[in-house]
Parts: sequence; C-alpha cells; structure tokens
Amino acid sequence: MEPVIQIKDLNKSFGDNHVLRNFNMAINAGENLAILGKSGSGKSVLIKCIISLMEVDSGEMIVLGKDIQLLNSDELDSLRAEVGFLFQSNALYDSMTIRENLEFPLRRHWSKEERKKGADAAVKEALEDVGLSHTIDMMPAELSGGMRKRIALARALILRPKVIMYDEPTTGLDPITSREISNLMLSVQKKYKSAALIISHDLNCIKMTSNRVIMLIEGTRYAEDTYENLRKSEDPKIKEFFD
Repeated sequence: MEPVIQIKDLNKSFGDNHVLRNFNMAINAGENLAILGKSGSGKSVLIKCIISLMEVDSGEMIVLGKDIQLLNSDELDSLRAEVGFLFQSNALYDSMTIRENLEFPLRRHWSKEERKKGADAAVKEALEDVGLSHTIDMMPAELSGGMRKRIALARALILRPKVIMYDEPTTGLDPITSREISNLMLSVQKKYKSAALIISHDLNCIKMTSNRVIMLIEGTRYAEDTYENLRKSEDPKIKEFFD
C-alpha cells in the first residue's frame, strides 16, 4: 500500500542555516508517526513544508498520492481539505463562537447546499468527538486552555481528513490535560482510522500516541524506531532525549 505521505531527500535552508538535510520519511495509512527533536530543530518547518505553507529548496513530497509541488492553488486547496491541522497556538477565531469556528472550514470546502443539509450535524458530531457539546455557543475566551485545544482538534476533524498534523499538541498544558489530549488523539486514530504526523518534544505524548518515532537531529532523520526501542538506545545523541 502506498504511504499517505512520502518525503524524499527534502532540503530546506534559511541562509546558511540548513534546517532540513536530505530528510526522508513515510507515513502509512492508519498509523501515528511522531517526529522528536529539540526546539528549533526544524520540526515545525517540516510540517509547514508538507502542507505547502513554506517552499522547499529541493526534494519530493507526495501527499495522498499527489506531488504537492506540482499542484495549482485550487488543487492544493482541495488536497488540504483532506489534511487536518492542529496548530500549536490552536488558531481559533476569538470573535467567533465555537459553532462559527467549526463552521469556518465547511464554508471554505462545502457548497451552500451541502452546508444547509449537513453543517449542523457535522458541528455537533465534531464536538461530541472531543466531549464538548455544551460549548457550541460559547466564545473561545470562556474556555480553558485544554478545552480550546479540544475545540481546535474538533475543527481539524470536521472535514474527516485522511491525515492529521499535530504541531506540539500538548505545549503549555498541565500534565493531566496533556494526558487527556494524548488519549483523545488515540481515540481519533481508532474511530477514523486516520494517519497522523505528530510534531513534539513531549516524551509522554509521544510514548502514548506514536506507533513509530523519527529522531530529527541536525536536520537529518538520525534514527527511526518505536519509542521503547529508542529509549533503550546507547547512542549518546539519542540518550540525551530520554535522560
């Protein structure tokens, strides 16, 4: 089976700063792949390149069978509808209610007739998925940090994407809330059979959610294995993440 995302020899630099060096990876359908690296190691740059928010210097990126560098703007917009994105900052619209925040991607990708028939049900189901049905008419400012993260995930799920990108999903959350978000990520994987790319330096989150882990060190895919096997490694560059 063809991977849902395949990256080949990806390079990205900012001046003399070589952030990604001949980086390779593949994500299979239904699996959670985590990228573990230090802050500033290029994790977020990688995820932005994959969804074409940032141009690459060289390399190939195949997402759901399509070379994203060959797509025009309409084709790229259509592809992005199949890729959910959970932003590190949540990126909720403060002036919109929770209902309006969740309806926003529907307005972009559904026809007026589709929205009339199914928007209300889609919003309610997305909120049920994250256990926050009662917040539908609240404002983001009325919610806790963990609740806002759940709402951001509900918005990422509303179009039923085949792949979900998690950019530091537990940053800024307390340990209990971080564990709740990690469990929710697993529930999403189980219910929708979606694949996920998890960008994080939170070891507990990666341990709980990942099927496979890539170590991003000095811009390269330094190592790749399960969390437990990497944790047992005697390689000094890998051990420093777990000590």
